[in-house]
Amino acid sequence: MTAALWAAVLSAAAGIAQASVTRHHGEARDPDTRRLLYREEHLIRRDGDAPTERLVLYRCPDRTVFARKRVDYRSSRLAPEFELVDARGHREGLRREGKRTLVWSGDAPPKALAATEAPLVADAGFDEFLRTRWSTLTAGEPQRLAFAVPAYGRSLTFKIARAPAAKADRDAVQRFELRIDGMLGRMLPGITVDYGSEDRQLRRFLGVTNIRDAGGDQVRAEIVFAGRPQPADQAVWDAASAEPLVRCRLGE
Repeated sequence: MTAALWAAVLSAAAGIAQASVTRHHGEARDPDTRRLLYREEHLIRRDGDAPTERLVLYRCPDRTVFARKRVDYRSSRLAPEFELVDARGHREGLRREGKRTLVWSGDAPPKALAATEAPLVADAGFDEFLRTRWSTLTAGEPQRLAFAVPAYGRSLTFKIARAPAAKADRDAVQRFELRIDGMLGRMLPGITVDYGSEDRQLRRFLGVTNIRDAGGDQVRAEIVFAGRPQPADQAVWDAASAEPLVRCRLGE
């Protein structure tokens, strides 16, 4: 093998190693009855350690795909562009037009987000925000963020702080609680998330999701991600992109 050919092989191998795809599954259950509501399948493409794209399939218990979300981190890791399409009639997302960040929900026209003092965070960008603030949060210092909420056409300021984990999980996970900042946050239920202490991967989510029930209200669920993300390939990504969306009923 010539030196030039060997260099080309090494370059291609490096490119494959850098641009990797992983797959992770979660189950969303009713927090009170433990009934399985739907499943989530996350495909994440990374360039080195940085996420570039995320593709999420939402499946009813019978594994029918009823919604798909595409996330693009290339314009921002904390507030990525995204679009959620639900076969049952709901759409929402965030996109950028020049210097403006627009959000939309349903049939309402897109609205530009106002500038905020706190870092703007959107959708799965919360994972990246938490990892960038990991040391500060685990040291017990709360952090503020402006979370884009397409349903409201604006961002809301939240405070995230470390919370005590269950005794059995204390060594394995770090628990954090996210609440709307100010008086309103004391009256409304917050969101609780557990992340692995070593790999900083999401293990459990408890709170309001961006999935709607039959009446159009956001579903409150406990989503558990068992196991570790597994390697996937482009064929898996392509199949997930092309799988048709079909109406189904959550929990059935």
